[in-house]
Amino acid sequence: MSLLAVDVGNAHTVLGIVSDGDVAAHWRVSTDGRRTADEWAVLLRGLVGRHFTGPDPISGIVLCSTVPGVTQAGREMLARHFADLEYLVVEPGVRTGIPVLTDNPREVGTDRIVNSLAAATIYGGPAVVVDFGGTATTFDVINAAGQYVGGAIAPGIEISLEALGRRGAQLRQVELIRPRSVIAKNTVEALQSGLVFGVAAQVEGLVERIVEELDVPLDDVSVIATGYLSPLVFDECDCFTEHAPWLTLQGLEMVFRRNIRG
Repeated sequence: MSLLAVDVGNAHTVLGIVSDGDVAAHWRVSTDGRRTADEWAVLLRGLVGRHFTGPDPISGIVLCSTVPGVTQAGREMLARHFADLEYLVVEPGVRTGIPVLTDNPREVGTDRIVNSLAAATIYGGPAVVVDFGGTATTFDVINAAGQYVGGAIAPGIEISLEALGRRGAQLRQVELIRPRSVIAKNTVEALQSGLVFGVAAQVEGLVERIVEELDVPLDDVSVIATGYLSPLVFDECDCFTEHAPWLTLQGLEMVFRRNIRG
């Protein structure tokens, strides 16, 4: 049974066809909070239409969103345009199966909980999930008992680049690629060096501190990179044990199966 998983982030929305943890097809579009429920429905059918029919048609839809306006539009879209399918909006109150040991569990982003569920299920705990989004790089921590115990949030690579371009009189937008060396010989590569190698150093430093605070041997911790910008940094960090680009989509399928019986 195939499932359409939709992960709405601040800058981008990722969609994937998931079946038993395998992502058969995927798309990434910009997140636009102005889109109406009808516009989201047109977008989904335009991208995914052929997967609603055929030998293994989509039989359910699961959605999580960090953008409240899009969450509301998504809920309305599912009720109006996909009422013939089983669907689920992941939000506070939905069973995930992972205890959240924070001061206010309801304020933790659903994508972070979904990532942690997938990490705990696939790799076990203790684990650290580093999700490289454009707006934020998030660090989510699962203890040895498979519980979500908190994490950290840092500015994302893209938003950092945009901020430099806006506030630096002689700085400009550059392509996000690995430069030739850390010691750059021109402004473009200097920006690339600071972003790529700077983020890599930040990740390694934070992961080291997290593992120290967990008080467990480093070799016992799974450190998982995910998010669409993870390929940019993954090879620059020695701390990663896994690269799981579709971790959120896999976690969304797990939440759907836990809540919907079909």
